[in-house]
Amino acid sequence: MPENDQAVQQPTGPQFSIQRIYVKDASLETPNSPQIFTKKWQPEINLEMNTRTTPLSPEHFEVVLTLTVTVKNEEDTAFLVEVQQGGIFQVAGMNEQEVGHTLGAFCPNLLFPYARETIDSLVTKASFPALMLSPVNFDALYAQQLQQKATPPAEQH
Repeated sequence: MPENDQAVQQPTGPQFSIQRIYVKDASLETPNSPQIFTKKWQPEINLEMNTRTTPLSPEHFEVVLTLTVTVKNEEDTAFLVEVQQGGIFQVAGMNEQEVGHTLGAFCPNLLFPYARETIDSLVTKASFPALMLSPVNFDALYAQQLQQKATPPAEQH
């Protein structure tokens, strides 16, 4: 056998690849239209985010980033839009901490621009001004989640 047959073996070290990115769910509600269009536009924007990871195999994971945006104008809800942006990722050759960071911060960071574009598209199709959400620091959010899990709840007396 030639000596270079070992080069054909599986690669070692960390492996990451995007298998698929897709919209899992999207909804838009404009409960106060058309009256909302007659008011001066001074929006109050509230953004809620959530991520969910589902193992599909030992090396494949679905990560779903859910963004819910509620916009009020003069106390009336102008619109509520929710997008679940999904992705299937291959993650291998990493320790548990690296896998956790990849799925909890890196993957949501990859999904966010897709979800943001879907939200902007839905909002403009509903005849509202464009809504380009600011970037999110998923690394900081993930670190905060880890810290909250590591801190025991305060004892109640």
